[in-house]
Amino acid sequence: MNQYFYTVNTMIFKYIDKNVIVFVKLLSIIFIANAIGLELCNIYAALTDTIMLNIPMPIFWLGRFAMTAHLVEAIIAAFYAPSRNKIIIQYSIYTFFVGTVGLLELFEPQDVI
Repeated sequence: MNQYFYTVNTMIFKYIDKNVIVFVKLLSIIFIANAIGLELCNIYAALTDTIMLNIPMPIFWLGRFAMTAHLVEAIIAAFYAPSRNKIIIQYSIYTFFVGTVGLLELFEPQDVI
């Protein structure tokens, strides 16, 4: 299983341009930060009985789904980070914000990155 994962992982980074990976990381950080901000505004509005902006509910659900998926990826990264000589909290926060790309980097052989 691990050998197959390494082979697929190496192929992913081999055929994707580095600029695309950086762009995906940047977009992921922006979208997750916005989802966190929207949730904080929603919680604040609920606590203070103020009216929230007229934002469609599917946007909130999409943000919640993305944050949940990134949280699961961060937990996986925290579990495997010590075996790759990474600092647990640092790499799990990094993976929370960049998402799947962080996990791919974690499992990537060092000579490819």
